[in-house]
Amino acid sequence: MPQSLIRLSGQVVDIIGRRVFPAEVIVDRGFIRSINPTANAESQFILPGFVDAHVHVESSMLVPSEFARLAVAHGTVATVSDPHEIANVLGVAGVDYMIRNGGAVPFKFYFGAPSCVPATSFETAGAELNAAAVDELLQRKEVLYLAEMMNWPGVVNRDPEVMQKIDSARRWGKPVDGHAPGLTREQAERYIDAGILTDHECVALDEARHKISRGMSILIREGSAARNFDALIDLLPEHEDRVMFCSDDKHPDSLVDGHINELVRRAVARGKDVYSVLKAACINPVRHFGLEVGQLRVGDPADFIVVNDLASFQVRQTYVKGILVAEQGRTLMESVPVTRPNNFHGHPLEPARFKLPALSDHIRVMEAHDGQLITTSSVVRAHIENGMAAADVERDILKIAVVNRYSEAAPAVAFIRHFGIREGAIASSVAHDSHNIIVVGTDDTSMAIAVNAVIREKGGIAAVHEGKVTVLPLPVAGIMSDGDGYDVARRYQELDRLAKSMGSSLGSPFMTLSFMALLVIPSLKLSDKGLFDGTEFCLVPLFT
Repeated sequence: MPQSLIRLSGQVVDIIGRRVFPAEVIVDRGFIRSINPTANAESQFILPGFVDAHVHVESSMLVPSEFARLAVAHGTVATVSDPHEIANVLGVAGVDYMIRNGGAVPFKFYFGAPSCVPATSFETAGAELNAAAVDELLQRKEVLYLAEMMNWPGVVNRDPEVMQKIDSARRWGKPVDGHAPGLTREQAERYIDAGILTDHECVALDEARHKISRGMSILIREGSAARNFDALIDLLPEHEDRVMFCSDDKHPDSLVDGHINELVRRAVARGKDVYSVLKAACINPVRHFGLEVGQLRVGDPADFIVVNDLASFQVRQTYVKGILVAEQGRTLMESVPVTRPNNFHGHPLEPARFKLPALSDHIRVMEAHDGQLITTSSVVRAHIENGMAAADVERDILKIAVVNRYSEAAPAVAFIRHFGIREGAIASSVAHDSHNIIVVGTDDTSMAIAVNAVIREKGGIAAVHEGKVTVLPLPVAGIMSDGDGYDVARRYQELDRLAKSMGSSLGSPFMTLSFMALLVIPSLKLSDKGLFDGTEFCLVPLFT
């Protein structure tokens, strides 16, 4: 419960008024009762809390209540959260789980209705949300928006089912979140004209400027895998009303280190106007999505932070609903009991299941890129051993496979570059968006051991090195832990270091791996049904 009366002295940051003034802030039963200017006040700065304008909480591998415990230490008081990861596993029951668990802690989670479950028809998911199910979700007061519309071909081509979902959002007066990777000119305009208001997939300034000119708001993303801050931050001086910050996908170790506060700090260090930066971090998401998050005004909910200065933004205190939830970088929120809903039916595999008879001497190869969700592709000469296409470590061409975790099926096997692993394999049941098991490795035996370790735990991430397997179990829907967030971060960090010791030069090997099955991001990805060309939106053969 919020304290009955709190008095705080400091330099109040009026973002909209573009001023700082000494004052005493008085909080009464969770709301700001008064802000009283004074002649003198403490040197600390009081400002609205940070909002992550687009995040998949599940990607932290933490349930919402644990995500919140870590986020508040960095001054985050609210998130705009798309629960489509768990929805792809459990359907509406998964959305209910996120809302229920998030509501158990003093933090402001705002969930959307997942628009693309499954994301495409070219993969196997654990559930489906049709237009009727989405409409029912949008009628609920705790569901604030239609979450990112990833099926951009469906929007551009005005697919009836897709348009029904967008029409439902309009009917219930709720905004539509976008996902338009690389769309430009006519395609982008047709996508925007359907009523989609945001995009967090921009990777270049010209692309973002064009979308803003057509009425979109742009979310500058800096997550654990996709990092677009450097490319897009120069939008801010031009369009301070149309820019927000988001993480999209944040692994637990990254969340321990920082959140939206890091983007704020970096933007100010780059010479961006502090009020414009804070508007993007604190005000624009609240206004765009209609969030019930305080903006440090009399009568507002007491959702604010206290920082040392307006350069480092070191967070001294975080208040949510008038409750002190973090102090001096330490969370004050207690863990809450966690249940383990799941949908996992995988069976152990023999190494022979990953063998690939060579149908020709040339193969398509996926090419991963550090810090990006997109891939490129190339056609190269296959490395053939005893009539089988095999990994070629010297050319950094490794095997990659996706194993259906919802029903018995043969693995889909292909090849990938730029993972750099010299021996062994890494595997994960966090594999956007359907969350089948994905594995990359140098040999069939290591790949089978890694996959089987994930299957035994009914979800997790695993690394196999020199025959030894290390696993982080993820028993909640096969994508989240039921443990303490800081402990999960530590164990994840150990696996991350192990993957890098195996030769990977990627900044976040497991996060990058999780996106190699994300078909809605071009250009070449792998689902449980085979190689997928994200530009042409169709399955393509491995051998050419």
